[in-house]
Amino acid sequence: MAELYEFLAPCHFGTESVLKREITDLGYEIASTEDGRVSFWGDEAALCRANLFLRTTERVLLVIGRFHAVTFEELFEKTKALPWERYIPEDGKFWVTKANSVKSKLFSPSDIQRIMKKAMVERLKQSYKKEWFPEDGAAFPVRVSIMKDEVTVGLDTSGESLHKRGYRKLAAKAPITETLAAALIMLTPWKADRILVDPFCGSGTIPIEAAMLGANIAPGLNREFLAEDWVHLIPKKAWYDAVNEAEDLVKRDAVMQIQGYDIDDDIIKAARQNAVDAGVSEYIHFQKRPVSELRHAKKYGFVITNPPYGERLEEKNALPALYKEFGTAFAGLDAWSCYMITAYEEAEKYFGKKADKNRKIYNGMIKTYFYQFMGPRPPKRREES
Repeated sequence: MAELYEFLAPCHFGTESVLKREITDLGYEIASTEDGRVSFWGDEAALCRANLFLRTTERVLLVIGRFHAVTFEELFEKTKALPWERYIPEDGKFWVTKANSVKSKLFSPSDIQRIMKKAMVERLKQSYKKEWFPEDGAAFPVRVSIMKDEVTVGLDTSGESLHKRGYRKLAAKAPITETLAAALIMLTPWKADRILVDPFCGSGTIPIEAAMLGANIAPGLNREFLAEDWVHLIPKKAWYDAVNEAEDLVKRDAVMQIQGYDIDDDIIKAARQNAVDAGVSEYIHFQKRPVSELRHAKKYGFVITNPPYGERLEEKNALPALYKEFGTAFAGLDAWSCYMITAYEEAEKYFGKKADKNRKIYNGMIKTYFYQFMGPRPPKRREES
């Protein structure tokens, strides 16, 4: 029977339900759900499949241990007690790359990192009967989070954040991450047979993520992961199997109507190139067009967008007119739904409509709201006799 590991997948605060659904759909059992992260159980194949398939997590951590600590001595001893030799080979390069502490007695990230590294070295000295390690092999970065004195220690299996799919070489001034864009789309009832328009598309992240979702292209298909080098732990075959599975699941005959507008010529060119690099350019039509020209002849479409929310004062002054234009244009669309993420507190007021629902989501450190204006469902299509 395959060995079970615990994995931890962090996500944007407010999108946990989407990530939980993704993990369950992959066939894995949820261990726990907390603010901004979901833990689950899986075998070695789960490590590969989670990195390749999950659209809404930032990375996949292999949990090494959990314990309570309120002093640095306790942190040292309990870190040293973890079975590091099971994961890190003699030539492994290991360090504590990140330490977060919230509402805990241990709060200095640099001290936490230093003490934990020292404890790891002491454990590996005993295990390998060595006094010095070359650290010239595969990389094993450790991430630790301390919440209310409860310590969670994990190895980062992903490397670069999973929002870096590999297609976005060029970005707009205030881009939305790929993981958040995917989560927003998955929080709506949009499906690939429905029209989707992003009238503030920037470098194209929302349209591209929608097209990848509609064509069932795994987000990690065109990138590499740190744990691919952990050959003592994860056999290469597990990665090959996951990639073959992802390639087999791509819907190469997908048909979609996705559009992206922006008023900046250069950004539209960047969006087109990003779509080419993502392998979805055939599904998306990018166009230089202001939001005032948002219109479509067909019914029951979707607007999913990340409009400007004025980080600078001069931009803030232009927001009332911009949101009013957006609201007026949207009102002219017949039976459409609109979903927008924004930090602008007066979005509903100037959009001219109260949202049916709104959800608080943190975009990094910025508190935003995902406003949902739901149109009617289209009539069910009659089955051909």
